[in-house]
Amino acid sequence: MVVFLIIPVLIIGLLWRIFGKSTKKDIAKKHVVIIGGSSGIGKSLAILAARKNAHVTIIARNIDKLSEAITDIKKNALNLKEQTISYVSVDVSNFEDTENNLCEIEETVGPIYMLVNCAGFAVCGELEKFSVNDIKSLINVNLLGSIYPIKAIIPKFKQRREGIILLTGSQVSLFGLYGYSVYSSCKFAIRGLAESIYMELKPYNITVTLALPPDTDTPGYEKENQTKPEETVRLSEMGDLFQPEDVAQKMLEDALAGKFFSHIGLSSFLMTTLCKGMAPFTSSFQVIFESILIGLLRLIGAFYISRFHKIVQFCHNKKENGKLKQKVC
Repeated sequence: MVVFLIIPVLIIGLLWRIFGKSTKKDIAKKHVVIIGGSSGIGKSLAILAARKNAHVTIIARNIDKLSEAITDIKKNALNLKEQTISYVSVDVSNFEDTENNLCEIEETVGPIYMLVNCAGFAVCGELEKFSVNDIKSLINVNLLGSIYPIKAIIPKFKQRREGIILLTGSQVSLFGLYGYSVYSSCKFAIRGLAESIYMELKPYNITVTLALPPDTDTPGYEKENQTKPEETVRLSEMGDLFQPEDVAQKMLEDALAGKFFSHIGLSSFLMTTLCKGMAPFTSSFQVIFESILIGLLRLIGAFYISRFHKIVQFCHNKKENGKLKQKVC
């Protein structure tokens, strides 16, 4: 019975790959701005854009990291004499600062064609242990730091009737996970932002892509690991760790192809497909393919969730037993 279900799914998937491909846009000689471009996935995206002969501006707060990153990006430029590779220090959680700097960047380098937002960080832990300042900081950088640059650039994109927006969500944009209560809230909101502006901007020939990267080996991920409770560590170990270069390559390919979701790896594909719901689609083949898969994926998702809860319960029991031993002693 399972074979009879799998065969048509594979056939439809093959047809989708053959006939459902869209024309990719070209960023050669166009201006790409990458927020959070001083390290990790953002820096890898900047290097890829430079290799494609784009003018690249990276934005972050730390000038030392920006200066160091720009050297590596310039080394990868296709034609450095004709390309403008620059950086600007901006606090994107401040709207006026963001808007003014984006205007200056356009005046200096040229019209922005592609806006990429990779700014963000994660702090893990149980919700009640977060300070109010930590919560505000996560929201300011992860959520407002995504909304403000887009709000500032949209009028210019609409006026030119072209543009690409690439937002960085997370796998926890799709489902909540122990230890990620605040971070996941921000990333769920990023998905809502992406779906809403996709609908707003489609009539203007402006595309929106939401990347949902899994755990990626970046400096930010190393810091994140320092705050993870045991439960979160064990849950994270169930997934694979990807390299930023590979994630960035997939993100750029999907954004240039006009896809709404960008994901990498089998687990990410399964979770993204399962959680698509009312999200935008790019072809009829895609809808048919995903509709057939979704029932089976719900069972797979239930299996994962059951395992997650067992891990959390195991850690809880371990803590309770530890408390009992302390009382006895």
